Amino acid sequence: MDFYDTLETRDPEVRERALMRALAIQIENAKRVAPALGRLLAGVSGHDVKSRADLARLPLIRKSQLPELQRAEPPFGGLASTVPGAIGRVFASPGPIFDPEGGGPDGWRFARALYAAGFRRGDLVYNTFSYHFTPAGFMVDHGARALGCVVFPGGVGQTDLQLQAIGLLRPQGYAGTPSFLKILCERADELKADVSSLTKALVSAEALPESLRSQMQRRGIRVFQCYATADLGLIAFESEAMEGLIVDEGVIVEIVRPGTGDPVPEGEVGEVVVTTLNPDYPLIRFATGDLSAVLPGVSPCGRTNQRIRGWMGRADQTAKVRGMFVHPAQVAEILRRHPQVRRGRLVIDRDDAGNDRMTLHCEVELSQDAGLVACLVNTIRDVTALRAEVVVHRAGELPNDGKVIEDLRGYG
Repeated sequence: MDFYDTLETRDPEVRERALMRALAIQIENAKRVAPALGRLLAGVSGHDVKSRADLARLPLIRKSQLPELQRAEPPFGGLASTVPGAIGRVFASPGPIFDPEGGGPDGWRFARALYAAGFRRGDLVYNTFSYHFTPAGFMVDHGARALGCVVFPGGVGQTDLQLQAIGLLRPQGYAGTPSFLKILCERADELKADVSSLTKALVSAEALPESLRSQMQRRGIRVFQCYATADLGLIAFESEAMEGLIVDEGVIVEIVRPGTGDPVPEGEVGEVVVTTLNPDYPLIRFATGDLSAVLPGVSPCGRTNQRIRGWMGRADQTAKVRGMFVHPAQVAEILRRHPQVRRGRLVIDRDDAGNDRMTLHCEVELSQDAGLVACLVNTIRDVTALRAEVVVHRAGELPNDGKVIEDLRGYG
């Protein structure tokens, strides 16, 4: 097997010890260079955080909080280093959320994902991610050049001109969204343009349907996907085995119950929380708002890091019921007050008269506990100021999809 470096095949225990050592250093660095983190982690010593259990006791920073934090303390909400020279560029994502560029020639660590997708030194990479406002284009660009590839910055749009350039330059690899790859290939068929030089692709920013992967495979293009954000850079990537996404060596990933910071058991769907080891933007327990789950074991490709199932939806399931907002954190608080409930799912629909209706579905060990239902009804009213019904289920009967609030109301 061919690997980017020896970090990818470390014994998992060796990796975990190394990550915990790096985490201790990163926490102390974060307190020093990022004022908001200094306040948030006041009283926390990095050297006391020696395990994932210790890490799980630290507070979360939610991506949804960034616009407010950045308005209060521009430009980065006090979460990044502002030392002159540490930041090369500033990017803007919808929100708006501003993100810094830093961390060296491959600060977003994309070379590893490109290598796993088959990109090699000397390849010409046709990069169709945008170079404007968001950092996606630069993420791939820096990783490809760190790998020794040549980059053509195609960007988005102007499909016919893109096809003309592909026919003349003959790039081996594509980087961009899966939907734009599909558009290019379908337009190439219409124009009888030659895109046969493309044999590999790294896609991100959208879900990759298996039907599209198969369609591209029939054209001779092997498509790999990766999971990244503008704040964190690369989080996880697909390898030759195509069995889940392998976590990058530069981050620590937790999966937590939505609305809380509590890790869920392996295999259970929850919110992706990431701690990055980037010293310039040292996000600690950054809640992405995305859902995923940890896959057991290691990849058949030989890489030994943790694997996740990939993007499985959004964790922010806030709903408005009878004029009141109901948040996942409130559902978590209801369950916290009743430890005999293993898992809960608040379903919102409409009754026959068209009125909003809430039903809390609960998994419990003792479904005969008649008093529990009445207690839960009261707790729901205390926490949400709304009435709800309660339905009890046996353990394992609720779907494992990470949803704590399911809104079934139609708005068509």
